[in-house]
Formats: sequence, C-alpha cells, structure tokens
Amino acid sequence: MKTLFLSSLITFCVFLALLTKRHKRITKELTQEFWDREAKANSTRRKPLNDLNYIHIPLETLPIGVSCEDETVKECLRILESLSTQKIVNFTGYTNTDLKLAYGAPNITLLTEYDDNYTLLARTLQKWAEALYIREYRQEAKQVLEFAISTDTDVSHTYYLLADLYDEEGDTQKKAALIERAENLKSSLKGSIVRTLQESGPYSDWLHCG
Repeated sequence: MKTLFLSSLITFCVFLALLTKRHKRITKELTQEFWDREAKANSTRRKPLNDLNYIHIPLETLPIGVSCEDETVKECLRILESLSTQKIVNFTGYTNTDLKLAYGAPNITLLTEYDDNYTLLARTLQKWAEALYIREYRQEAKQVLEFAISTDTDVSHTYYLLADLYDEEGDTQKKAALIERAENLKSSLKGSIVRTLQESGPYSDWLHCG
C-alpha cells in the first residue's frame, strides 16, 4: 500500500512539474510575442486617417427640443453640442498596439482622443435617454437609444432600455435585430449583453420605478 501511494505521489509530482514547465514556456512565448508586436507597433510610421469610421452626431434629427428645461437633459445637450465639433471614433475592442500597427505610432495620441470622445458620447446618450424615458418621452428616448446602437456602443443599459421599449410596443422584429447587433460587438461585454437580452424582460427595473 505504501509503495502504491509513493508511486502515485511521484507520478503526480512529475506531472505537476511538467505542467508548470509547460505553463512557464507558454507564458514566456506569449510575453515575447507581445513585446515583439509592441516593438513593431512603436516603429510603425504615421499613416493617413482618412478611412476611419468617424461618427457624426445628427443634432438636426435628434430630439434636442424635448424636456430641455431639465438640468440633466441640459447637461447632456451641452456635451453633445461640444462633441459635435470634434472627431469621434469607436475603437472598442482595439488595443493601443492594434491602433499603432494600423495607423502608426505617431497617431496614437489623436486616436486615443477620438476614442475618449466616443466613450463620452456613448455615456451621454445613455444618460439623456434615461432622462427622457423617466419623464415619459418614450419615443424620443427610443430615438436617442437607436442612434447610440448604430454606433456599436457597448453600454449594456442602452441595449436593455431599448429592449424594454421594443417589448412595450410588442416589436419582436426590432428586438431580434437588437440582439443580433449585440452579437456582432467587438466588446468583451458582448456575451453578458446577449445573454441578458435572450432572457425575459423587463431589463431596466430601476428605471421603470423612477
């Protein structure tokens, strides 16, 4: 019995040692691959930014005249007005290394600025839509949310609130299209958004109580 136990223990230790060695080798290879890629990215020359998917804020078609006396709405509109004069690009799913390789290391500051503008846009649109929804401007909130979705936002509550509005209207086709849109996101949040939408709503209970 002791011999069997000792033999099993030795086998386990050997297996563990081999597993640890393999893990260290893979980690070393991945680390080296990362730094090689980063070095290549840092030496990539500046490239034209003409083909970027710039986002235009259609202030002329969004409900900017609705509930504009509300302080939250006022702040959202002020931010959107400012953003409308700046360049906005959604780089969700891309690392700085990806961007430097694609557009050149000298452009990384500009690209980061464009992406920061998008993050502010996505959050502001959600905040605006929530304010409109709480004040019973359902169609206007839907309009804002649909624009946000068209930019491939990964703000989960944008999808959830819009899904609630589609459910209220019994619009199963648009709900299905919304889920499909979420399935094509490049964001790490894609899975949780899709899983939630595939469950029964409502998805924004706290807003329904507002």
